[in-house]
Amino acid sequence: MKATFDGRWVWVGSDGRALYDQSGYGRPEKDGIKLAPEEALYLVHRGRLDVAGHPFDRFLAVCAEKPNFLRSYLVYRDIRERGYVIQTGPHDFRVFRRGQRPGTGQSQYMVRVISERDMIDFSRLVREATASLNLRKQHVLAVVDDENELTYYEVKMPTLPRIDHEAAEGNFRGELVGKYAIVRAAGPMAAIPATFGMQLDPERLVLAPLEILNLMHSGRLTLYGNGEPIDPGEYHRMAEESDPEFPVKVAVYDDLRSRGFVPRTGYKFGHHFRVYSGKKVHSEMLVQALPAGAALPMSAISRSVRLAHSVKKKMLFGCEHTQGIQYVEFARIKL
Repeated sequence: MKATFDGRWVWVGSDGRALYDQSGYGRPEKDGIKLAPEEALYLVHRGRLDVAGHPFDRFLAVCAEKPNFLRSYLVYRDIRERGYVIQTGPHDFRVFRRGQRPGTGQSQYMVRVISERDMIDFSRLVREATASLNLRKQHVLAVVDDENELTYYEVKMPTLPRIDHEAAEGNFRGELVGKYAIVRAAGPMAAIPATFGMQLDPERLVLAPLEILNLMHSGRLTLYGNGEPIDPGEYHRMAEESDPEFPVKVAVYDDLRSRGFVPRTGYKFGHHFRVYSGKKVHSEMLVQALPAGAALPMSAISRSVRLAHSVKKKMLFGCEHTQGIQYVEFARIKL
């Protein structure tokens, strides 16, 4: 089948309409179809298309003058060879449900192609994933590593449920010790929820900075230092002096607590929090808190996902967003 290349699209005459009707290649035009370079290159490689003056090697070299074309082509080829119909847009590719094609079926995945070295801008990611989800599609990152092997990640934006727990009532007193607080059994210990603090001994409970501020904000803890009360703003400034990430951690910690989850330090897993729902003995999620406008290398996200999966937990990033905390979940998938 003969075709011509105009530097942007490959054009096939009326005999090319069968490529669209039978296999979902290209987009129909008045006198035939137009193919994206990835589609045309794949067809040339399969021996189904002859682009005038452009045998496969030359065609690939010309197309590769466009930045990142090779990795885009590798993803296109891989998905096609898995039996899916794939077209360009609206992100990089849209992939139809297996056995379906344009005109008669629906797409299932919206795919963004990236490199293992790319920085993931979470603000942009949230916008794109939201657009995909609003169209009832799964948002997928196709990651091409330095050896041109592919890994697929589905990006979800879960709305964490609110879990009802029986809340303890009352107010109790804490004494500042460094950045921590000691609560003594002589006070109304029953007011302290069992999910807070570390039992130092039968008479004393130690509260960590995030716990202290959360309990102060909820009115359940009054903090004293040298016999004088300390207000939440003052304590926040004190805690931030030794932990620059404290403000963003507070926002995510408080959001998780407000939903009924129990966040504890995730230090042993290399993340800010391990999170319990109370339904299981073990934590079910790892959560990393991110400030507004944050970006992380895809290689770091990959490590986080691998570790979370190895300990049978979900990997979420809690991002400061215009409407509160937006959670973003990454999960490896096989198409």
